Amino acid sequence: MNYLVAVLPDRIQAEAASVALEKDGIKGTILGKGYKTADEFGLIDPNEQAKKQARLMASWLVPFGFFSGVTFSLLTGLDTFAWAGEIGNHIIGGLLGAGAGAMGSVFVGGGVGALVGSGDALPYRNRLNAGKYLIVVQGSESLTSKATRVLRQFDPENIQGYADTTIR
Repeated sequence: MNYLVAVLPDRIQAEAASVALEKDGIKGTILGKGYKTADEFGLIDPNEQAKKQARLMASWLVPFGFFSGVTFSLLTGLDTFAWAGEIGNHIIGGLLGAGAGAMGSVFVGGGVGALVGSGDALPYRNRLNAGKYLIVVQGSESLTSKATRVLRQFDPENIQGYADTTIR
């Protein structure tokens, strides 16, 4: 499956482009105010991806941090918190390690999820937020090539083709 995404500056041009596509037997989807939203169409929200990545990393970093903290406390024999006693010091060391793991999952997992997880979805979301319209055509390579010729007549701000490379 191939995708073609064209960015048009206003609703009138988006509707005219959609009508021109329909005349050639091509079905396109309009995204923008009054039409489908990015979420309804399925564009990835980078913030959601970042949260998901942070949760995934926390699931193994927090326990790893806890056991690392306990191990460090056992190996060094530090008596950092005299009021807690020997076992309490090891537990506090584990809790501090778990806290470090949680921070790592938020900073690294959240940051990586925001940067890597969005792909081209973020620029398209930004354009939709700026009041622009997107026309998306899904289909074979020949269909998207035909749609490209039709959409170029409307002088889009940007036109980009994508190939779905997921293996099924």
